[in-house]
Amino acid sequence: MVLTGCSSSSSSVSSSSGAAPSLKVSGAYMPKPVSDMAAGFLTVTNSGRSADRLTSITSTISDSVTIHRTENQAMREVKFFDIPAGGELVLERGGSHIMFMNLKERPAQGQEVGIELHFERTDPIKVELPVKETNFNPATR
Repeated sequence: MVLTGCSSSSSSVSSSSGAAPSLKVSGAYMPKPVSDMAAGFLTVTNSGRSADRLTSITSTISDSVTIHRTENQAMREVKFFDIPAGGELVLERGGSHIMFMNLKERPAQGQEVGIELHFERTDPIKVELPVKETNFNPATR
C-alpha cells in the first residue's frame, strides 16, 4: 500500500542551490489502540538532492504526538529524524516510531487517523493512517 499524502506544493521546497528535498510517504498505519496511547508507523522517502528533517507531527486525535527512537530495547523521545538525500526514514515496529499520548478517542480497526508531518525544509505533508488490527506487522506479511 502506498500513501503519497502530499500535493505537488508540499512535496518539495526550493533552495538557492537548486537542490531540494522531494518527500513521499508510504506504508502508513496505526495498530488499533488498546489504551489511551497509540503508535504510528510509516516510511518517508526522499528522492531529492538534499536532506531534510522530520521535526514534529500533529493530529486532532491527540495533543501530545511525539517521535521516538528505540535503541537497546529502550524508547526515548527525540527532537527530529534526519531524512537523507536519496534515502529514507523508516518508522517501524521495534524501531523508531510515532507516539500518540492521551488519545481523545480510540479509533477502531478500519478507520483512518489524520496526521500532519512537519519538516525543517519541506512544507507539511498530510497523511491518513489506516487503523489495522492491534498486532498488525507488515514485516511478517
